[in-house]
Amino acid sequence: MASWLSRVLGIAPSEATFRARGFHSHDQRAKLHLEQIGCTFLEGYNSALFCADIDGLGRSLNSIDPDLRGFAFEGAAMSLSLLDHLAPWHGRRLQRLLEGPGSVHVYMLHIGAGWALARLPWTRVQVERCLTRLDPLLKWLTLDGYGFHEGYFHWNRYVGGDSLRGKLSPYGRRVFDQGLGRALWFVGGADIDYIAGALAGFPASRRRDLWRGLGLACAYAGGVDRTAVEALAVVGKPYAPQLAQGAAFAAKARQRAGNPAEWTEFACGILCGMSSGEAAAITDRALASLPEEGPDPAYEGWQQRIQDRFADSRVGELKS
Repeated sequence: MASWLSRVLGIAPSEATFRARGFHSHDQRAKLHLEQIGCTFLEGYNSALFCADIDGLGRSLNSIDPDLRGFAFEGAAMSLSLLDHLAPWHGRRLQRLLEGPGSVHVYMLHIGAGWALARLPWTRVQVERCLTRLDPLLKWLTLDGYGFHEGYFHWNRYVGGDSLRGKLSPYGRRVFDQGLGRALWFVGGADIDYIAGALAGFPASRRRDLWRGLGLACAYAGGVDRTAVEALAVVGKPYAPQLAQGAAFAAKARQRAGNPAEWTEFACGILCGMSSGEAAAITDRALASLPEEGPDPAYEGWQQRIQDRFADSRVGELKS
């Protein structure tokens, strides 16, 4: 069974290298950092393929460096979600991780489940049908993960085009684009000029969501110094609230998991004009009395409240 899983579902660590992916490489330090993130994701993914003991899997993943640990849990979620779909008679693997050792990584686990959807051909017709058993608010992060997977592995399909986006609901397409924006941080090797040029190739109607994802990736994944984040704030000034909202999401994800990172702190200082703790608190306050139903899903209402808070603060003019 283990050999079959490895042969059919296993992913070699080399698949996370810039060479294998054909990513743009501008800065060696950023390249090595982003490759390490990819390898950590695959460590979690491959570990979960062969682990029947969810608590044991949690202990193994919790031994990984805190800065990178969330990516390992994300990879494990992809693996367990795949197994839930392929062998449902032994199901609820992902749910057991969500309810157990992965509970503090709830955001990353939903994103990882989206990677799995991208690997299952029968889910691509009606992707959103697979979201019904997930958290009503956070289920949209699964489509973010779906978009990230597609951008990470098939970027050229999506530059300026629709491709699989056409099989999603109108709002699902928007969240998919947020995942594409996150993927661009990796595809572009965290090169701000390259990334800005790539984003300019998309229709204006899609750029706000792409910039949201970019802000999240910059603050959560990091890989660059303060100067680069300051350059991102300059070129992204028309989308300052979106960048800030993405960074605030990153801050909240790290706060909940208890794995703060230096780059998240200074990214929030530059993009949000405040500490990561203060940015995370804004995401919490935005959930207060959030309507479950409305013209848009609650997830969009949550994001929009956060963006409005930063727009009111004229965050594009704030300095760290």
